[in-house]
Order: sequence, then C-alpha cells, then structure tokens
Amino acid sequence: MAKQEDLFKNVISHAKEYGYIFASSEIYDGLSAVYDYGQNGAELKKNIKEYWWRSMTQLHQNIVGIDAAILMHPTTWKASGHVDAFNDPLIDNKDSKKRYRADVLVEDHAEKLLQKAEKEIAKAKKRFGEDFDEEMYRETNPRVKRYLGERKEILERLARSLTNEDLADVKSLIEELEIADPETGSKNWTEVRQFNLMFGTKLGASADSATDLYLRPETAQGIFVNFLNVQKTGRMKIPFGIAQIGKAFRNEIVARQFIFRMREFEQMEMQFFVRPGEELEWYEKWKETRLNWHKSLGLGEENYRFHDHEKLAHYANAAADIEFDFPFGFKELEGIHSRTDFDLKAHEEHSGKKLRFYDPELKENYVPYVIETSIGLDRMFLAVLSSSLKEEELEDGNTRTVLKLPAVLAPTKAAILPLVKKDGLPELAQKIVDDLKWDFRVQYDEKDAIGRRYRRQDAAGTPLCITVDHDSLEDNSVTVRFRDSMEQKRVPIEELESIVRKETDFKTWMKDFI
Repeated sequence: MAKQEDLFKNVISHAKEYGYIFASSEIYDGLSAVYDYGQNGAELKKNIKEYWWRSMTQLHQNIVGIDAAILMHPTTWKASGHVDAFNDPLIDNKDSKKRYRADVLVEDHAEKLLQKAEKEIAKAKKRFGEDFDEEMYRETNPRVKRYLGERKEILERLARSLTNEDLADVKSLIEELEIADPETGSKNWTEVRQFNLMFGTKLGASADSATDLYLRPETAQGIFVNFLNVQKTGRMKIPFGIAQIGKAFRNEIVARQFIFRMREFEQMEMQFFVRPGEELEWYEKWKETRLNWHKSLGLGEENYRFHDHEKLAHYANAAADIEFDFPFGFKELEGIHSRTDFDLKAHEEHSGKKLRFYDPELKENYVPYVIETSIGLDRMFLAVLSSSLKEEELEDGNTRTVLKLPAVLAPTKAAILPLVKKDGLPELAQKIVDDLKWDFRVQYDEKDAIGRRYRRQDAAGTPLCITVDHDSLEDNSVTVRFRDSMEQKRVPIEELESIVRKETDFKTWMKDFI
C-alpha cells in the first residue's frame, strides 16, 4: 500500500513539474478538487478526446456527434430523476470530522477481500505451475471461497439496502464489518444520510424573477432531448448512436484522489438507440467494443477488469463498469449501461412531445431502448498518466524517469535537437521543425547537453527525438531516437514525416482493435 501511495505522489508531482496539471487558482491557495490542465495536459486531454471521438463518429457510420448546452430547462432534471434521486449516502466520522461516502467505505472493504483471494490464487499458481487449475482452485480452496463468499454477501446486502433506501442498514453493515476511518482508525460514525449532488444556479436579470437552474450533473440528457432533432435531420435509422464530449458538475461529498473525483469534470458519452428486445445483445457488443478501445492504447490488459453492478440504477436492466488498476487500486473508468426506454419515455411524459421512431421494416412506432457508454475523460487522463510513468534502471547503472505515453496521445510527437548551437545546425533543425509542424506538434530544443535533453523529453513523454549533427549537413540524414527502447537510427530527412506518422497515427493504433 505504501508503495502505491508513493507512486501516486510521484504521479501528482510529475504532472505539475512537466506542465500537465496544476491546482486551480493556486496563487490563492487553490480550490478543493478543482484542477487546471497545463500546456502538456491540455494537449494530452485534447488527444484523448480526439482518439475517442474519431473511434466513435469516424469509424461508425451510424454514430454522429453533438454538443449540447450545459444549462438546460429545469424540467429536464425532474424527468431524468436527478431532482428526486441523484443522491449519495453520506457518513461522517465524529472523531476525525471527515466525511465519506458510506457505499464507498463498504466497497473498499469488499475490494480488500478480493485482493486477499487473488493473493492466495497467485501463490498457488506459482506453487503448482502449469498444472494449476485456477477455476477449480477458486471453487474448492476454503480460504479463497470464504473471501469471495464474504465479498459477495457484503455487496449484495449493500445493493439491497441502497435499493430499499434503508440507510440504517448501511450503517449497521459498516459497524458489523468494523470499518474504520481510513485516515485515523476511528469507528465512531454518524447516521447515514442522503446528499443531493447537483449544483444550483439562477437565470434572470433580478433575484425576484430569476429561474432556478442546475449545472448539468451528466451529459446524457442533452442527447436524449435532441434525439428527434438528430434522427430527423440526419435521417438516422435504428440502430444509431449520438456521441458527446462535455463538462458536467457534481457537488461531490468526497472529492479526493487527485483528478479521479472532481466537482467539475468532463465526460465522453455515447447513447446507442436500438430496437426493444435487442438491447442486451447490443449491451454485450458494446462491452467488447469499449474494452478493445482501451486495449488499443497498450496500457496493459492486466490493468482492466469488468465489474457487473449488484445494484442497478432505476433506469437500467444491465450495467457493468470497466475498472482500471489506478495507483490506489481498481476503480471505475467507464460505465456501459442498458438504460431501457426510461429516458425517452420520461421526457415524453414531462414535455408532452412524442419521442418515437417509425421503423419501416417492422412498420411500427416505438420508443427505442438505449445502450450507454460513458467514460470520464479526467479519469482516462489519470489512467494514461499513472500507468505511463516509469522509473527504469539502465545498463550503465543509472536510472531514468520516462513517461511512456501512447505515442498517438503524446502532447509532443517529436523533439528536434541540434547537437550544438552553431555551425548551421540550428538552422537545419529549424527547417525540419517548419516542415513537420503542419502535420504534427513538434518542439525545438537546443538547451543543455544532448543527453540531458533526451532525459527531459523522456520525462515529458515525447516519443521521438530527432538529432541534427554535423554529418547532417553533408548527408542530409539525422538520428532518430525512440523513447521507449532508446534505440537510435540514422535516417534521411525526407523520411521523417513517414516515420513520425507511423509511430503516432490513429490508424496505426486502432486498426487491429476494431
């Protein structure tokens, strides 16, 4: 655990040192759980968005994108259920005065049981080698069965209690499991109570006539209220999807763990409209499609797992999370939900407008069912950043800090480095910059010795370094150094564009995963 905490601290420190993330309003001592993206962070964030957007709207002919407003008619949130039911169970520790989400405390306890079981399985796998039957071991080993059984019982009871709004039983569960304050160890808890997460605001010229509004707590409703607009103007046929990237706002009880849980955040969502009765088939397809998208970035298949929901939201008939192994453990990265026809029917009822599709093949009107894929952009950013930061021992005994970002996402694709600041090398290097900058974000760097520049670019996440030396003036060739392997190749200058493109192109990264 201490090692994970140290890694997380290193990620946060590195993010600031290399211009990825700053505390918002830092000169005024910051604002809790609000962050600014620096010069490299803004580029990485933009590249993640583009990678997702192109994979949705460019590779799928039946998915289009919109950009809905943050402010929406207040009845939107009544129809969606947010006004009445967008709550988290809150609990305070009387001794530490710290506030927590009660469900997260229980889920974290259950996760520890899973980790214990996995540790036992890993030891057995090492002991028995190739003869090891993991499935049989899970079903027969008493200790593993106990851990997994206890975990299942805990999560099922939590789900029942939350579904029935039995907050007293949630507290009883915390007390029975002897869950302590993670920071102080105190077990002196208050009662559990509900806390609405929406931020309110007002629209109008004066306080007397102002309309009460909400900052949107999710981006999905902007898609649902535009369902007919998009379907008719785009002449879309079922099945089809609508994608959106945008800001959302939640007054989180516990906004911690850096950018994992913030009060202002960004979502990348796609709502896929299907025929009633076909939703669960599409649900499974989108689970597979979304996991493949994540795998395409090469962050390590072992870092992902599915978690099926024990407690379903009021609108869903199936739901699963893609969880990622962050420095603080496996946590939700993306949700895939079968939302049934709840949203469109609710907006029909509250607006008085029909939100239906006429299916020419079936010759009938119906309210489509919906499969949702929803990924937190900031969480995706943290997943990429934290899994890419490495400390490597080199053959000469030295170490290097390297940010092995997927090249397709890297803020700067290549750094162009003149070996010395004279003899015409800077001029040739600048010419290469001027040629490449039309297609790629590149950087000119002439300060310090070449080895120090390599290390600086490694730590910033730049996948390629292009060195111009005295021989370049004679043979019109340069040395290309690859960040991950540190391999160096001599190549003609005219081949640079194709080399950079091959390393960083969207098609290169995605084509084997669609």
